[in-house]
Amino acid sequence: MPAEPAPGLAGAGRPTSGRPAPAPGPLTRITHLTAAEFAARHWGREPLLVRGGSDDSDDSDDSNGRFRDLLDLDAVDELLSRRGLRTPFLRVAKDGTVVGSAAFTGPGGVGAEIGDQVLDDKVAALFADGATVVLQALHRTWPPVIDFATALGAELGHPVQANAYVTPPASRGFSAHYDVHDVFVLQLAGRKHWTVHAPVHPHPLRDQPWNDHAEAVAARARDDPPAIDTVLGPGDAMYLPRGWLHAATALGEVSAHLTVGVHVVTRYALVEALTALVAQDPDLRASLPLGIDVADPVALAPHLTALRAALAAALDRASAEDVARRVRTRVWSGARPEPVRPVAGTAFAQGLAVGDTVRLRRGLRFRLVEADREHVVLELPGRQLTLPAETAAALRLLLGGAPCSVGRLPGMDAADQLVLVRRLLREGILVPAPGDP
Repeated sequence: MPAEPAPGLAGAGRPTSGRPAPAPGPLTRITHLTAAEFAARHWGREPLLVRGGSDDSDDSDDSNGRFRDLLDLDAVDELLSRRGLRTPFLRVAKDGTVVGSAAFTGPGGVGAEIGDQVLDDKVAALFADGATVVLQALHRTWPPVIDFATALGAELGHPVQANAYVTPPASRGFSAHYDVHDVFVLQLAGRKHWTVHAPVHPHPLRDQPWNDHAEAVAARARDDPPAIDTVLGPGDAMYLPRGWLHAATALGEVSAHLTVGVHVVTRYALVEALTALVAQDPDLRASLPLGIDVADPVALAPHLTALRAALAAALDRASAEDVARRVRTRVWSGARPEPVRPVAGTAFAQGLAVGDTVRLRRGLRFRLVEADREHVVLELPGRQLTLPAETAAALRLLLGGAPCSVGRLPGMDAADQLVLVRRLLREGILVPAPGDP
């Protein structure tokens, strides 16, 4: 059964020294659990309902501040009216169906040669008529959500996205359905009534959407008692593993919640990687005999026997290194690191001097390996850098995540440190540390 967080858990473990406690990571902020506790009890298994209550970062005594810094209704209005959004960054739904984008987009006007810019007056009319507004991919468009999603994705090890759902009073945006990714629901404003039911298709893959099981989904939501039947208010949160059915209805006021979707890397991703690897075996790519009747099990049986043996041998030859290389391409490309500032960052790199501090770009995926006795290779999403072996100690320190001062890196003189750090800044691997531009 879904569990409420243990009383007082969020405040446990505070240091007794005079030094301030480090801010909790985004996962603990959402769940009031440590990463280990969340993984053991809920990750991919059971929903979690978390009531709000003030946290250490909120000066007020109510729960409204728990996620207010991420997005509020004023920010929603700004995004809809002043940020020049285009499709697909906005979606609108009414009575459980998606409204065509032509109903709320149009030309951008003089100087903007585009035809699909969001028209705020059209959105306002649809919203007043009961439609739900969905701000999609806020992890790409709204700075507080960008930073939050970057940190959460790095903590989870799985790519994340973030959408906001803004619903008029007493309206339902979507009927009961399931998602093919895990979700964290963060209630931002107003109240919303949620019903959650057990899966009809556990652990769905991305190509197994809920409408493939629409009749079973509707029957489960209609006939079975819900696992969760509750109202979320500001500051409340909920975790739903992929496949769990859910539907939500706003109550007597405008309601907004942020859905953080976790695009989990599944065991099937390893199967897909292995499939790609074994396809390199010529025996497994060989043609079947001329004139074979593939509908005849007797004709296929000897070929299947030979195939199983060849497949087993090919799987034995597939190394963990080979599988990791293929899987990481998908994960690394799906999780963008923190934004860089092109103008300020270029100026900082050009003026870099001994004593300046830098740090690793948050959320950057990488792997540092020794290529040979003279070189190390820094593997990055879609590319790699080959660097002299004498940079290895400095690279390990720079890639550790803590701010580093140029001139104090091991194994290199000051001039070489400047060359290395300047290159890593220009490659988007390092950024100026706090306090620098």
